[in-house]
Amino acid sequence: MEELQNFRPTKAVIDLKAIQSNVSNLRKHLHSDVHIMAVIKANAYGHGDIRVAEVALKAGATMLAVATPEEALHVRQFIADAPILILGAVPVHFAPYAAKYNITLTVFSTEWLEQVAALAPQFEKPLLIHLKVDSGMGRIGVRTAEELHAVYEAAQLENVIVDGIFTHFATADEEQTTFYEHQLATFKKLVASLPKKPRIVHAANTAASLVKEHVQFDAVRFGISLYGLSPSPYVEEHLPYDLRPAFSLETELVHVKQLHKGDTVGYGATYEATEDEWIGTIPVGYADGVIRALANQEFLVQGMRAPIVGRICMDQIMIKLPKKMSVGERVVLIGKQGNDEITMQEWASRLNTIVYEIPCMLTPRIPRVYKA
Repeated sequence: MEELQNFRPTKAVIDLKAIQSNVSNLRKHLHSDVHIMAVIKANAYGHGDIRVAEVALKAGATMLAVATPEEALHVRQFIADAPILILGAVPVHFAPYAAKYNITLTVFSTEWLEQVAALAPQFEKPLLIHLKVDSGMGRIGVRTAEELHAVYEAAQLENVIVDGIFTHFATADEEQTTFYEHQLATFKKLVASLPKKPRIVHAANTAASLVKEHVQFDAVRFGISLYGLSPSPYVEEHLPYDLRPAFSLETELVHVKQLHKGDTVGYGATYEATEDEWIGTIPVGYADGVIRALANQEFLVQGMRAPIVGRICMDQIMIKLPKKMSVGERVVLIGKQGNDEITMQEWASRLNTIVYEIPCMLTPRIPRVYKA
């Protein structure tokens, strides 16, 4: 069989220079001795983990973070040396693989460590772990000094090294700072209570790394804004530098037809033309992550807005064109065209969700094409 090609015109274009710019600007913003941990979980928020990781590391990141063992092993296949931290819980039986492939694990349970103790003497290399403190997020982590000390003591094993400790802020992207300050004070207190400070202390997520002071510690975790997206409207208003969105989504018209008054479009015949109008069909649908809840969203054609009409289908969408156009005309679903732009935030507002969800929900059926 011939090499796989992309025949459908629908594609996501990832601007690698935007990724580079976002990391480089953060590097200038931080103290020189602070590490940047590029968060590339969920396939780099839908942008493509390997290409994003490679560019981020060249631009100044020194560490990578993922969410699952599978993500870590996939990255390690292509990137041999950069430290990789798994931010989520992992099963005990993954520990030997983590040690072998230099993957750092998040740990917060004495029971987990007691089970690892039986495996540790056979590890090919020392296993690095970061202790997780739940300072108020309420997900995973130890909540008290007693719990932290118990985990720390249980981690004093052959072939196990407590390399780091971290927490995660729940409200760093908000103007109100009371809860954020409570979390920070809790974390500092617990870190100070340890017999020995680990090599890497980190607390700042994207929002904190951009707009908060005194939380850089030894490293920051750079997630959503690695991709040029702001964590929240508040952060966007206080950015120390401009972010460059890296993701655009485009396709083209595959059919154009004229409807007359009374003609209908789509499943359920929910759209009825009120006059003569031009309708274009584009080859993208909810199987690609352009879900039906995006009904009434607009796309760009020749720099003009064209609203969705009828119900979004699994593989096709119909849009109302501002005038007669030709098959093959480029359609921008996310990104700039002419003097207008469709942003991920516009989609997020339409769906009553956060911008993080948009690139993650666009499925692998859409090929990612990289622009260097």
